[in-house]
Amino acid sequence: MVVMDKNSVKEALKELKKTSKKRNFNQTVDFIVNLRGLDLKKPEHQVELFVPVHYSRGKKLKIAAFVGPELKEDAAKACDKSILIDDFIEYQKDKRLVKKLAQEHTFFIAQANMMPKVAQVFGKVLGSRGKMPNPRAGCVVPPKTALQPLYDRLQKTIVMRAKVQPVIKCSVGVENQDEDEIVDNIMTLYNALIHKLPQENQNIKSILLKLTMGKPVEVK
Repeated sequence: MVVMDKNSVKEALKELKKTSKKRNFNQTVDFIVNLRGLDLKKPEHQVELFVPVHYSRGKKLKIAAFVGPELKEDAAKACDKSILIDDFIEYQKDKRLVKKLAQEHTFFIAQANMMPKVAQVFGKVLGSRGKMPNPRAGCVVPPKTALQPLYDRLQKTIVMRAKVQPVIKCSVGVENQDEDEIVDNIMTLYNALIHKLPQENQNIKSILLKLTMGKPVEVK
């Protein structure tokens, strides 16, 4: 059983920065949770949480939207990329474009009445990456929706997912970010996770922090 508090996270962060070589880019801080005592073949044991945190991850997330004429202008203003129904044929012809789209964007929003077509054209690629527009994240919207508030909220939303392997890995910040912000994000994720797990802390085997190019450090 792992019981985590702010002080143990701070100690692990200090150890992480002390033992990692300085790189010429701002490394991402990853939060890794190894799970135990779960049968992931059972849907009720699988983890998929969209957790709102108080602070950004230190990097702007790119968000795309599949929209019809009703949301065309709003999506063009609020999102990093808007894809209209007329654009779908281009992606249908060239799956490399779909893969590039999936690689470049963290979240996808979809107008609800377009979801069947989105699933048909983009589902295979986005689904395999866990990036299909998800109503639980608020990413499937009616034709009359203000997208800017959703865009802003997704910038501070972190996905925790374990459906096949008993491990969760997600980015929680960057190395030059304020330490208290990273700790707060981690504690928010941890508290959301233990309330989801059937045996709470008993289902956590270990917790690690890791920089992009560094070795993981266990949160004691």
